[in-house]
Amino acid sequence: MNFPLSRRSFATSLGVGASLLPIACTAPGKSVIGTSKSPQAPAASNPLIKQRADTQIFRHDDGWYYAMGSVPEYDRLALRRSKTLAGLTDAEERVLWRHEASGPMSGFLWAPELHYVDGKWIVYFAASPSGGGEDVFRIRTFAVVCDGPDPMTGNWSVLGEFKAPWDSFNLDSTIFTHRGVRYFSWAQREPGIETNSNVYIAPMKDALTLASAPARLTVPTLDWEVRGFKVNEGSAFLNRNGRLFMTYSASATDARYCMGLLSVDETANIMDPRNWVKSPRPVFETCRETSVYGPGHNSFTVDEEGRDILVYHGRDYEKIEGDPLFNPDRHTRIQRIYYDADGVPDFGVPVGNGAIPERFIPAVRRTVRMACDGMTLSVSDAPLPQTQFRSIEAGEGTVQLVPILRPELCLAAGPDGAVRLAPRDVVSDVAAEDRFRREVGPATGTVRFASVAYEGRALAHSGDRVVLADDYDASVAWLAD
Repeated sequence: MNFPLSRRSFATSLGVGASLLPIACTAPGKSVIGTSKSPQAPAASNPLIKQRADTQIFRHDDGWYYAMGSVPEYDRLALRRSKTLAGLTDAEERVLWRHEASGPMSGFLWAPELHYVDGKWIVYFAASPSGGGEDVFRIRTFAVVCDGPDPMTGNWSVLGEFKAPWDSFNLDSTIFTHRGVRYFSWAQREPGIETNSNVYIAPMKDALTLASAPARLTVPTLDWEVRGFKVNEGSAFLNRNGRLFMTYSASATDARYCMGLLSVDETANIMDPRNWVKSPRPVFETCRETSVYGPGHNSFTVDEEGRDILVYHGRDYEKIEGDPLFNPDRHTRIQRIYYDADGVPDFGVPVGNGAIPERFIPAVRRTVRMACDGMTLSVSDAPLPQTQFRSIEAGEGTVQLVPILRPELCLAAGPDGAVRLAPRDVVSDVAAEDRFRREVGPATGTVRFASVAYEGRALAHSGDRVVLADDYDASVAWLAD
């Protein structure tokens, strides 16, 4: 497999146009989600799994989280599991299957996904032949199957090749069930359409066979879908709030990689592309403020509390030498999914390295949140990224509250009770003005941030401002969301 080409370089290698071708962390510097007064499970921290791209994580009904992704060598299918999301970081990984010595599955292996189909564990993945030359880009979808009930201990063997509607480039396969029907979704180059790949769905007859002709849901036509390559790929499905949502990834796999969104009423015929609505803009993309570049190829899971979690990969630097697909630093990342007033997922921005941030909502005024806009601190209905903060451990059981969009700043209190944003590396005039103790709040299910500098005082809201108030006052109770 000694050839310097990527799965999308085949257009050039064939001499055709590019248009032919998807909790308490207490170590220094970590976030603190709870205290001894408010114990919680260990919080997951980004990057969750290093050097794993195209990541799938899901929580099975056996209580385990399972994680798979493309390895930098693209030569094996590797699975890990843990009882917690945080545990996936260091979980032991088992190699289920390696590429073959010759034939159609002897080259690169892409984007594996583990699924439980009719009582059997199956991994779908894309593969190509080895040896260089034109044939190495004959990328097709295959599956391997486990002979036992435990995917970590059973024996795995080749089940077969996905019977795609055309004998052409295809990859990034997944399955989902909607209204009792199991569907297959994948990305493929359709003859006659000058794109790298489009996204399709169809009901399944069995694990590798479609039950009907496919529906083409999205073709890359918008400017943010055709940067570098004309790509729609990596579909994932989420049924919430009366609608079925489909995310997908677009453009080249460098910092231009991003996510789009389709949605359809859950009662509509999802096989009719006219029923789907496509977002005119990317819903998740590179964020320089948080230093995450090229986020995409996502999946969905839930955390230990049952809250929706976005799983995706992204780099923490922008400049890449050589083909971005041969850069190993696409890391697995996760973060909370929130929903807007219409029930549509609001993914915000990639939240950056560190523990999963939170939003802090006044317990007695739940329509607003603590927010940071540049150097301005407020309590308002600001956009999601401005309302996400980390509790960074600062020694001796204290924390600094740090906005994700301004990681160099933190909250600092003054003797007059005013609270401002101040540089984290500047010592304040009064010791510990920027330190707080995270405690159980005065109301059930709330937290309180007690000032270290000013005893008996805690962070509170007053109108649209963050201030200090007496620590028994109702205004110091915050919901951590």
